[in-house]
Amino acid sequence: MALAKEKNDSFELKIEGMTCASCVVRVEKALKRVEGVSDANDNFATEKARIVTDQPIPREKLVAAVERVGYEVKPEPKPMQMDHSE
Repeated sequence: MALAKEKNDSFELKIEGMTCASCVVRVEKALKRVEGVSDANDNFATEKARIVTDQPIPREKLVAAVERVGYEVKPEPKPMQMDHSE
């Protein structure tokens, strides 16, 4: 589970379905309503939301807020593992 760990910690969510400025406003409002979120900025062209927190917040809480307003959050990419067996 990803967690914002410190005050003013920031991270991104990949959001599917935002197609216009109204979508951006809807998602930003939903994220800003989550306790501990101090700022949220979305971009429908890149399908990303940047969230700044002022306390630890489970990623699942942010995902739930986005899904409640009708959008989907893409899963976090898994880190690539290097094969050093050669």
